[in-house]
Amino acid sequence: MAPFPLPVQDILGQGGQYILYLLIGIAFGAVLEVSGFGNSKLLAAQFYFKDLTVLKVMFTAIVVAMVLIFLTTALGILDFNLVWVNPTYLMPGIVGGLIMGVGFIVGGFCPGTSLVAAATFKLDGLFFALGAFFGIFLFGETVGFFESFWHSTYLGRFTLDELFGVDMGVVVFGVVLMALFMFWGGEQLERIIGKKDLKAAPKWRYGAAGGLALLGAVVMFIGMPTTEDKWAKIATEKETQLSERAVQIHPAELLGLIYNDRLNVRLLDVRSESDYNAFHILDAERLPPDTILQKVADYQTAPANTVFVVMSNDEAAATEAWKTLTAESVPNVYILEGGVNNWLATFAAEEYNPSTALPDAGDDHLRYAFPVALGARNAAAKPNPETFAALEYTSKVQLKSKRGATGGGCG
Repeated sequence: MAPFPLPVQDILGQGGQYILYLLIGIAFGAVLEVSGFGNSKLLAAQFYFKDLTVLKVMFTAIVVAMVLIFLTTALGILDFNLVWVNPTYLMPGIVGGLIMGVGFIVGGFCPGTSLVAAATFKLDGLFFALGAFFGIFLFGETVGFFESFWHSTYLGRFTLDELFGVDMGVVVFGVVLMALFMFWGGEQLERIIGKKDLKAAPKWRYGAAGGLALLGAVVMFIGMPTTEDKWAKIATEKETQLSERAVQIHPAELLGLIYNDRLNVRLLDVRSESDYNAFHILDAERLPPDTILQKVADYQTAPANTVFVVMSNDEAAATEAWKTLTAESVPNVYILEGGVNNWLATFAAEEYNPSTALPDAGDDHLRYAFPVALGARNAAAKPNPETFAALEYTSKVQLKSKRGATGGGCG
């Protein structure tokens, strides 16, 4: 598996990670101050096209970070699934951006740069930062009045490759070209409106631009690793787990997990719609195999106490789904041992006992005949654990956190 993101807390401990974060924050603030981001006049000048330093510095940081993230992802060094990406709430994001833009023009700062200015005891930065905190307070006190809008148009972890339906490498190269065009356009605006002499600008910027474009082209050429590529890297280890039956959990263990209030158990049923409608475990969500990749982002942002249990009629389809989820770095994924057929054999009422099994059902087919499609409206859909307390099994579920950070913000 890709070794990054690094488990900072595991390496440095809880106290050590906070020291590292403090040092990174200080370094980030120092870079902003050196770049002139503590000067409200310089920041506001970009909106009048007189000085585009802010645009050039921020876009340089964003584009360089983007290229390095996806270059390391393409090379198998970084697991992008574990990198936090802010979820998209389209309309609230647009409205919030407009409000922030107006505040930026009027006050000359964004929240992050106001703190940089406040750190150097600039009065305008101090007042802006205090205003930002007061605005946060007002928002917290009034969000209840427009909460439905605040949570509207949710698109989840939505990235440009999904929007355009292309490989992320193509997006990376396109964004690099767009940024370089904006740099060139910004310089022309500075020359025309700001009366800047471009001859005085450093020549090395052309080499830097060319190098950035070259790296973007390399990312596009390599492309992002597919699920099959990711599985190939971990196949030896994970196939051993499958053969040793380390991830196939007994129905009785799953029943105990369902009734465990400290766990968030998500049951993923990959069977056909007809089998699912005939019978499924209570609260099991149907997951067609061709939609698994679309759900990965949702599963990645689930609470850390989440256990995913994949099931099919026997184990074949569930095992393939387990491989996909595991390759995509979804943590705590298990397979229902023997599938739904084994669940029914263990917990079914008398009318659905094994004697009614269909002998010619075949591999990974439902081996029980249901006269009516009751779905989860069946006693066996959620048995009483006290009734089956005497069942013996080997416990296999161990919670492991492989998620990245579950929050983010802007500088």
